[in-house]
Amino acid sequence: MAEPERILELTQAVHTVANDKISEIKKVTGTTRILSLNALIEAARAGELGRGFAVVANEVKNVSDNINTITQSLEGELSSSINDLMTLGQVMVKQLRGSRLADLALNMIEIIDRNLYERSCDVRWWATDSAVVDCLTGGTSDAANFACKRLGVILDSYTVYLDLWIADAEGRVVASGRPDRYPRAIGADVSGESWFRDAMATRDGSEYAVADISTNGPLGGAQVATYSAAIREGGENDGRVIGALGIFFDWQAQAETVVKGVRLREEEKAGTRCLLLDQEFRVIAASDGIGVLTERVPLDTRQGPAGSYVDEQGMVTGYSLTPGYETYEGLGWYGVIIQHPQGARPPARH
Repeated sequence: MAEPERILELTQAVHTVANDKISEIKKVTGTTRILSLNALIEAARAGELGRGFAVVANEVKNVSDNINTITQSLEGELSSSINDLMTLGQVMVKQLRGSRLADLALNMIEIIDRNLYERSCDVRWWATDSAVVDCLTGGTSDAANFACKRLGVILDSYTVYLDLWIADAEGRVVASGRPDRYPRAIGADVSGESWFRDAMATRDGSEYAVADISTNGPLGGAQVATYSAAIREGGENDGRVIGALGIFFDWQAQAETVVKGVRLREEEKAGTRCLLLDQEFRVIAASDGIGVLTERVPLDTRQGPAGSYVDEQGMVTGYSLTPGYETYEGLGWYGVIIQHPQGARPPARH
């Protein structure tokens, strides 16, 4: 158990012990008062002979009354102090838990940023590969076949990708790294795809384009993060644009590794959702697999780029906006962790 929760547990234990002991004291003083009353009755019956005994019985009764008064005072003061301590402890636990969840959310989105930074580098580099450029300028089937083989070699080394496509200036895919696995790729019309249009509109070879996380039909409906860059004549930085290279990052497999790999304590896992949200707060990865690409989370970001809060249902949410990595500015995505304070599974939000 974490230290903040341990403090609350100990406070509750003290409260329980105090109540039990006060209850026992009350029972003892009650019994003592009854005994003193019985002694007074017997002393009265004894008359003059019982007068000395009556004095002792009265003193016992007075002592019992004093103990009872002290006990009631202790009960009231202790109860008030323990209640204040419990309230303070609960606030502290929520703050510490929220801060920890925000830190974990930041770590989660940083891993994604570093990973996608490499994708932005890959696409610009591969767009200058001679086999990629020759595929669009050679005008022969041999050039296209060689490009397919070259893309296949790249894919063998970079296992985070599903496929790499070369599209000509009209938006027709002319080469693929895995034509046997994805036969629908070559010949596909991508002229209407944002990744193609944005790549064709880049100003020079230092720029790249990226599309929102989506499913890709020719790739078997897989979830992909698509990065693209213009292919330029001669592979030159300022060469004439002759087509576009699209690279398809295996988003689902890679993102699930990140959201399911958050370092939660074992007792937290059942009651915690680790999420990645895009700039529209759409779920693009979820540790429980629920709502991916369909659910939108009403994230409260009034605390700024990072923070935490407790909602009306008592859910503790920690979040962090992408900080970017090196030259990669990020896409406005968020790492988010939603946790039920009692460890029960939080409901999905739609």
